[in-house]
Amino acid sequence: MEKGLMEKINESAEMIKTAVPGFVPEAGIILGTGLGALAKEIRAVKVIPYSQIPYFPVSTVETHSGQLVLGELEGRKVIAMQGRFHRYEGYTFQEVTFPVRVMKALGAKYLMISNAAGGLNPKFKASGIVLIEDHISLFLGDNPLIGMNDNKLGPRWPDMLEPYSRELLAIAEKAAKDLNIEVNKGVYVGVPGPNFETRAEYRMLNKFADVVGMSTVPEVIVGAHAGLKILGVSVITDMCLPDELEPTDIKQILKNSADAEPKLTALMKEIIKRIK
Repeated sequence: MEKGLMEKINESAEMIKTAVPGFVPEAGIILGTGLGALAKEIRAVKVIPYSQIPYFPVSTVETHSGQLVLGELEGRKVIAMQGRFHRYEGYTFQEVTFPVRVMKALGAKYLMISNAAGGLNPKFKASGIVLIEDHISLFLGDNPLIGMNDNKLGPRWPDMLEPYSRELLAIAEKAAKDLNIEVNKGVYVGVPGPNFETRAEYRMLNKFADVVGMSTVPEVIVGAHAGLKILGVSVITDMCLPDELEPTDIKQILKNSADAEPKLTALMKEIIKRIK
């Protein structure tokens, strides 16, 4: 008989609790493409490959390490996903977001998500950092909450008035100012991928969003459903201006991500230090 979602969550959480007795994380962190260096700043007490955790998918994207790092960052207990999952890898949104459920079950109250994204706003620039203040999910064609709802996990019709915590946004803005790190705020639009968008699609998306990417939105929906306070941060890896579009260069995208990584790492550490 197929196990229910709650049973699977509990089984995964129990495996992690057994591996790290007494460890209760305050925050969960999802590290996106080329942004895994923050995991090295964590004073790890345990690193668990996804393949060892019941019901966890396995990362297939080359730049994603595929392991869970548990430890301390700036004096706070955290659990970090060094590599995430995407719908375009063949996983369902329920599978993509399963680790968020497990983080919540382990005790996390905050969820910090980073991603690599294309810049739609012409005022932005490659390697820039964008704090996500809202998102658009209408183009994904699916939703991780479709199906039977377990009220123990969250309400049937969760409110999305503030999926990205205004409190965390304010902390992030203040931290960036104090660190002299330039950041922008903007709306993130989620697309399924794995192909990049056409000129016409970029032209359309530019009318109501600032950055575009192939992740984050499903995890935020589930995090909001679970009652987590969420901060989303995008690193602009390429500019998606339809009239100036050039062929996609993955090497340049990864370089732009790497150029932003020290700034993002410093910023995330300062944010973790300042959360209440």
